[in-house]
Amino acid sequence: MLSVTAAETLIQSLVISLAAQDPATAIEQVPLSQAFQRILAQPVISPLDFPHWDNSAMDGYAIRYEDSSKAIGQDSQGLQVTETIAAGVSPQLPLKPGEAARIFTGAILPAGADTIVPQEATERQNDRLYLLKPPARRGDFVRKQGDFCQAGSPLLAAGLRIGSADLSILAAAQCHSIAVYRPLRVAIFSTGNELVPPEYTDPLPPGKIVDSNQIALISAVQRLGAIALPWGIVPDDPHLLKQTIARILPQVDVILSSGGVSVGDYDYIEQILVELGATLAIRSVAVKPGKPLTIATFPHLANAPLYFGLPGNPVSSLVSFWRFVQPALEKMSGLNPLPLVYFKTGYTTQDLESDGQRETYLWGQVEWQEGALAGYWFTPTSGSKSSGNLIHLSQANALAKLAIGERRIAAGSPIALRLL
Repeated sequence: MLSVTAAETLIQSLVISLAAQDPATAIEQVPLSQAFQRILAQPVISPLDFPHWDNSAMDGYAIRYEDSSKAIGQDSQGLQVTETIAAGVSPQLPLKPGEAARIFTGAILPAGADTIVPQEATERQNDRLYLLKPPARRGDFVRKQGDFCQAGSPLLAAGLRIGSADLSILAAAQCHSIAVYRPLRVAIFSTGNELVPPEYTDPLPPGKIVDSNQIALISAVQRLGAIALPWGIVPDDPHLLKQTIARILPQVDVILSSGGVSVGDYDYIEQILVELGATLAIRSVAVKPGKPLTIATFPHLANAPLYFGLPGNPVSSLVSFWRFVQPALEKMSGLNPLPLVYFKTGYTTQDLESDGQRETYLWGQVEWQEGALAGYWFTPTSGSKSSGNLIHLSQANALAKLAIGERRIAAGSPIALRLL
């Protein structure tokens, strides 16, 4: 039985990122309208200067800084206003000594101007402009061409997940289509003779339960930007299980199954994987919940899929996904850099306990609180801590970690939190 740290390290070593695969099959071009939340596959180099030209950051007047001392107050000579420059309009006249131009935010500075005076710092009489106070320095409120980014400079790095702000940047850079990594294909199925699908409408026969794992795993996979391929429920039948897994293997990057990976008489997954030529990398982890965890590779297959056999208990299945599968899918998808720390330090509102024999996760709600100990405060959900108690998981948004040998953490103490 591996420690959590050893299991996590081993899993990461087994993952082959799309960034390391053949670009011809790992990368695709998509229009900007379809790029949200995709992983950028190639760095974007700016084709333009940002700003594209010297422009005004304020509504006001463009002046020559050296003229400002001649225009303070109405007893001064003032400056002659020669034109009005709106955003999107090119200046028509260069600015000569003793002149100013009315200008609006974002408009191009006329040649000769080097400073903007905000309109609230001025008085105007017809075409004469007077300053109420001198500008603090040359270049006030001027956005210089290339100040934000120069043409030929990196704009966005490969490996980032494209967010709303990134889309805005790409649009401004006139990137009509971009190279992104293809989405991972993740097959998901549940095992067990006791399972019926959620759409089952008749009264449940004795001993039957609804398969709740599959829909939870589908949503968790989709949230990471991967394509979830549901394969339904497969009975505890070695022939059907082997047939199903064999059909799935050539089509996907990852297989997620729930159930059938413990040591019971009807747990066939590991035996079948070996028969299909898999190399078993992990069979159990010293973690609670989620001790049964089967991870296998298929190095003889061209697509080299990765297999995760998760526990059947609903809480164990989701905790195993959050702790082990999610980091693997993030690396495989081409995301870079990966989160350096999945855990944040917080505090517990209640005493937390475990038997200390395995790394233990308790689920609950976390809220940010101000005060003497400002930070994330964790409250475990009430009720049974059974890994089969799916109801107990409702609205949980964090996991609190108790290390091996850590039997009790007192209320108010620091704890390691995995935010979900």
